[in-house]
Amino acid sequence: MNVVQSVDSVALLPAYLAAGTAVLVLITDLLVARPRATIAVAALGALGTAVASALVGAGAERRTFCVGADCSWIFGGRAALVGAVVALLTLGVLGLSVPALRAGRSPVGEYAFLLACSMTGGVVLGAAGDLITLIVALETLTLPLYVLVGLRRGSLASAEAALTFFVVSVVATTLTLLGAALLYAVTGGLHLDRLGGLLAEQPALRDLPLTSAAVAVLLVGLAFKVAAVPFHAWAPATYDGAPLPVAAYLSTASKLGGLIALLAVVQRALPADQTGPVLAVLAVLTMTVGNLVALRQRRTVRLLAWSSVAQAGYILAPLGALAMAAGRTDEARSAAYAAAVAYAVFFVVLELAAFAGLTALRPAGADGGTVDDLRGAARRHPWRAAAFGLALVGLAGLPPGLAGLFAKVTVVRALLDGGAAWLALVVALNAVIGLAYYLRVAAALWAPTPLAAPNVGGAAAVPVVGVVAVVLAVATVAAVVLGVAPQLVLDLAGR
Repeated sequence: MNVVQSVDSVALLPAYLAAGTAVLVLITDLLVARPRATIAVAALGALGTAVASALVGAGAERRTFCVGADCSWIFGGRAALVGAVVALLTLGVLGLSVPALRAGRSPVGEYAFLLACSMTGGVVLGAAGDLITLIVALETLTLPLYVLVGLRRGSLASAEAALTFFVVSVVATTLTLLGAALLYAVTGGLHLDRLGGLLAEQPALRDLPLTSAAVAVLLVGLAFKVAAVPFHAWAPATYDGAPLPVAAYLSTASKLGGLIALLAVVQRALPADQTGPVLAVLAVLTMTVGNLVALRQRRTVRLLAWSSVAQAGYILAPLGALAMAAGRTDEARSAAYAAAVAYAVFFVVLELAAFAGLTALRPAGADGGTVDDLRGAARRHPWRAAAFGLALVGLAGLPPGLAGLFAKVTVVRALLDGGAAWLALVVALNAVIGLAYYLRVAAALWAPTPLAAPNVGGAAAVPVVGVVAVVLAVATVAAVVLGVAPQLVLDLAGR
């Protein structure tokens, strides 16, 4: 066998641009030492990465780093979608960070460099064709976030959140690597398609106790990354202790990366009859616990964190259809995978819009505060409150938030087509539960302000910040566009 690998630099262009952005940010900060120049380089690099992902993904699927039929880099429609979304999320979070960076709460160069590094991991993750590339990309996405969570100067809560996140992530990474090592011991392969083929063609391998252990350990490690119940306890404390823009990145790009990694191994490597029941149980627990605990939250970021846990359950739900024989047919599986990816994309756009709205309604550099702090915000800042309310309604799955409504309909339809009507019923019931807390926050925006309440969200406390307003406007427009033309995302997700 010829082991000389040809390298397709066009397929690697998005990764080149993402990594190059991190290097250029570091050089700019060192040589120019002007915060505006550093932020501009990071923003242009993220935008260029998104454009390159879209252009490369518009053509035929491209493969590189191949030995025979096994390739470590596969850049197609789904990889392009993931790369573009991660890059645009990075651009949005960078914009949300501008007020805090101007206030000197975090060093600009280090902050932008770490965001660019994390973006690089997300871009690579979407195209990973083997377990090593997948895990390294996932860690490249996650590692900078340990520092970003704790980078806020003089904040004990931020340091505690960073430590919690670090400890849990180390455990998750250890389990993921152990699962990959056990799979290699069983099959002698690491490429995802090769693993899937070997386990499908040789039932004796699939029935080995070591294979079952490998599948379980790998799924548990990735479940930590997506904050699926019962591996979720780190998420609310970490989100609440992190700066608002970093919490937004954790809830969007980081969660998207974990879900794409989980989807990649489930779709291409692991036996569906073994993963299906596990994912069905995880989906039910995750959406139910997330929604029920969110009902009790008074702090806004903790409420969004628990709702993010619940949303992860909705994303996992279509994969739970693999537990049923009808859900393991080729057509039903393709629909389930496309529904999971599409829901994830709709969710991260709406979630970014929600965090952008919250950032716009809070003082520069402040935390998310409580739901009561937002009372009457619509009277003082009608447009910002309206955008925040639209994002919340979209996350709840109600019109006019059509993107969220379409996402939930897509999940339910995939479950019904896969013969998992019981799981579709659980999704519908949880969606009703979720209405309570989303609408509670939205209603608080238009509620009268108590006379004794401090002016934490008042006009004097919340200056009009141009960059944050632009991010909020773009995220809102993107959510509206996706709601009007959702089939575009579904088609890309199915490629």
